Amino acid sequence: MATPTLEKVDSAAQEASPYITVVFRIRRFNPEVSAEATWQDFAVEIDPKERVLDGLHKIKWDQDGSLTFRRSCAHGICGSDAMRINGKNRLACKTLIKDINPSKPITVEPIKGLTVLKDLVVDMEPFFQAYRDVMPFLITKGNEPTRERLQSAEDRERFDDTTKCILCAACTSSCPVFWNDGQYFGPAAIVNAHRFIFDSRDEAGEQRLEILNDKDGVWRCRTTFNCTDACPRGIEVTKAIQEVKRALITRRF
Repeated sequence: MATPTLEKVDSAAQEASPYITVVFRIRRFNPEVSAEATWQDFAVEIDPKERVLDGLHKIKWDQDGSLTFRRSCAHGICGSDAMRINGKNRLACKTLIKDINPSKPITVEPIKGLTVLKDLVVDMEPFFQAYRDVMPFLITKGNEPTRERLQSAEDRERFDDTTKCILCAACTSSCPVFWNDGQYFGPAAIVNAHRFIFDSRDEAGEQRLEILNDKDGVWRCRTTFNCTDACPRGIEVTKAIQEVKRALITRRF
């Protein structure tokens, strides 16, 4: 049997390689350099089964160390790497290259509605302030209990969906109302208020409803379903907002 030459082995290896060249078109912004954002292209050799986050890592580690973005767990739990990928809010760590047409440039830009600090990093403080304002913690009266507060499976199921929020801001920054008016509480804050408003153990539901009854509260929602489409955890965000509206309407009857 003829022994394959080194050239043939190399050729076969190249043909079998899963790697393809993908162009990442990234919106860059550095306030120390310019007041205007620009677009920059990077060609990356990558397996299409890898994630957008992997591509960003390759760019930062091998091509341009100044590229700035947030990421932490890289498994869709921390929510820190939310960004606009091909015009849609997604988590970079959950978005596979092969699922977003790698034959064309993949556009990556920061989420909208929040001030861009550098490249893909935005100022999350207004988002977290709205979250804090709805009191996202259990509030009860009386003395400290001597045992855990019991709850039926049915009562727990009532708010199960809204416990899944990872505070990535994908829903809030996909909302056109929030884009135009940063004073709006936004879907994420309302979702986290919902989680406690409908918790049978909590005793501050009325306070949260009054907070969301404000002019910048739940009534600003225009039911566009952008938030539901953007949620990487599959939360029915629009449904939760409607349930809070309904609770406000019916609470006095």
